[in-house]
Parts: sequence; structure tokens; C-alpha cells
Amino acid sequence: MTGAAATPARTVLADVVAARLVPVIVLDDASRAVDLADALVAGGIRSAEITLRTPAGIDAIARIADRTDLMVGAGTVVHPADVDRVADAGARFVVSPGFDREVVDRIRERGMLPLPGVATASEVQQGVRAGLEAVKFFPADRLGGLDTIKALAGPFPELLFMPSGGVNAGNALDYLAHPSIAAISGSWMVPRDALRDGDWDRVRSLSVDAWKLVSGDQDASAPA
Repeated sequence: MTGAAATPARTVLADVVAARLVPVIVLDDASRAVDLADALVAGGIRSAEITLRTPAGIDAIARIADRTDLMVGAGTVVHPADVDRVADAGARFVVSPGFDREVVDRIRERGMLPLPGVATASEVQQGVRAGLEAVKFFPADRLGGLDTIKALAGPFPELLFMPSGGVNAGNALDYLAHPSIAAISGSWMVPRDALRDGDWDRVRSLSVDAWKLVSGDQDASAPA
């Protein structure tokens, strides 16, 4: 195992909050992972979720998990066995589309930060009772977006949310302005055709624009 298990989940959460933006990546070819990571970092991005929606996901995570300039997590993790696979690959956080206590418990056992998806107050309450500090709110655009998160934050003020689904450059700042938002999850800076074609200049350019937007400084350069 890489250094994932040695990293406290709370520290990883702090890094997610600092990153502000977590690109959701669907990669068809793991051999492109290093070039992709280079383009994201050049654009100011410091965190990335590589999904298991394709067979390339695990290998892609493993190829870049040891980087110190990009925190890599795994997405679309729905089975405990997949938790072990992404842990062995070096993922530092794990994102699921829904809440599954067995998956959450296994993520914790492997020393990673769990970010399970929630869609209802009942699921949020389960997350709070499970001791979670943050959850993914998915699919955000179908569930009322920021207005729903504001409503859920009332009875659950201790919980942070990472909205995903329909999050884009047009609504990113609205989300990030709310204190219950840990970070936002989106894919507009990593379009799948650019990843497929190896268009790293495009990924870098989109990442620069995304970082400038979420950092609140249009003159910002990539963070050191």
C-alpha cells in the first residue's frame, strides 16, 4: 500500500477544502494519467477524482497516486472490494454515488476519507450518525442544488457538502460562497473528448480558468 493509510482522513478533508474544486475524471486510457495530472497541476488544480466508470480507473490512480502536487481520489466506488482496490492503488479519498455503510466503514478501515453520496435528509442523518464530516450531494442539479443544501444545513450544521452533478462555471461561485460547502465537484475542465484526444493544452487552459474562478482572483496564477 502507498501512503494513503498513513494520512488522517481529517487532513485529507482539509486538503479537499483547500483545493476548492475536485475535477471528476473519466479516463479511457490509463497511460494518459501522468500527462493529465501535469495539465491539471499546470492549471492550478490540486485535487482530482478518477472514477471507476472505465476499466482504466484503477491503473490511472496508481500511476499518479504518489504525486505530492496533486491529491488523487477514487470515484464511483460502490462495492467494498473496490475500496480495497483503490486503497491498494493509493487513493486518498473515496467518492460514492450513494450512501452504503459497509462501503463507508471499509473506506475508514483502509485509512481514506469517505465522501458518500446523499440525496435526502434521511441519508444525511445516516451520514451524521456514522460520524462523517462531509458528504457528496448528488445529483445536485436534480435535487434543488444550493437551495436544498441550505435547507439540509439547517438541521445538520456540522456537516460539509460537496455538490456534484450540474456544477459548472456558471454556478461554482454561488456554491462556494456558502459555508457548508467543502468543495465543488465538476468536469467542465476535463471534457472527455480532450482526454481521449490527449489535448492537454485544452485541459490546462480550462483548468487555469477554473482555478481563477474558484480562487476568486482573476489574476491568480497556479498555486505554488
